[in-house]
Amino acid sequence: MKQLTLPATIENIPTVVDFVNQQLELFDCPMNIQVKIELAVDEIFCNIASYAYAPGTGDVTVQVETETNPNAVIITFIDRGIPYDPLAKEDPDVTLSAQERKIGGLGIYLVKKSMDEVNYEYVDGQNILHLKKYL
Repeated sequence: MKQLTLPATIENIPTVVDFVNQQLELFDCPMNIQVKIELAVDEIFCNIASYAYAPGTGDVTVQVETETNPNAVIITFIDRGIPYDPLAKEDPDVTLSAQERKIGGLGIYLVKKSMDEVNYEYVDGQNILHLKKYL
């Protein structure tokens, strides 16, 4: 497992995406899967940077690990921000037009649709979100 801890700021999104992509390349991750993971990482880190510590700041740890049989990559986000389960919110009604749909929730919906498993837990004062994608 590889991990990176850095301040949860919007400016650090490219650093996190680069870190995850470097790990995926070591695992020979197919490009079509890497693109889906990159989108999910960008969205989750952006949400943590925007809301976890508002109006203050704090750190987030991003971990990347692999499993075999079947091959999968797991990206975990850990922060000590406000407890928040992004999976508890109801999915947006994507059958409605953009004008009719309520604001918010679309990014998490896209993450759930692009990953094979998404799990959240709150343990010892930490938000822990696991994203799993089979290779």
